[in-house]
Amino acid sequence: MTILKSIAVIFVGLSGGIAVGIGFVAFLTVLGIIPRLTQLTKTGEYIHVYEWAVIFSVVLASFADLNNISVPVGAAFLIPVGFASGMFIGMLAAALTEVLNVLPIMSKRIGMDGMLITLLMGLVLGKLVGSLFQWLFFANY
Repeated sequence: MTILKSIAVIFVGLSGGIAVGIGFVAFLTVLGIIPRLTQLTKTGEYIHVYEWAVIFSVVLASFADLNNISVPVGAAFLIPVGFASGMFIGMLAAALTEVLNVLPIMSKRIGMDGMLITLLMGLVLGKLVGSLFQWLFFANY
């Protein structure tokens, strides 16, 4: 029974990680954040550098988080990092307004025309149930 539980935990962990990774990539792709950054900064020839920076930072941060690695740095280093993080979150928040334009098109394509409120409530309730499940059952981890 222990082997079966271990296999189930591995399966759920990998599935969750893949789902989150795919969601993150789809989110960045749909919003077009990297091409817009290169467009705004007029650095289109460096688009591959932007892409690799995102990939490298996600992999590095995931590795550090999974292995409980922390780097003691001073406030002088944290201020620019916080500023850059704030700019990225601000761009994501601004780009989210465009995602709302995608939902009516998606509802028509999946055959839920006229049921946009149902689709939105499904998304909200799914997020709510998933968050509660994580907080109530995995709060100590």
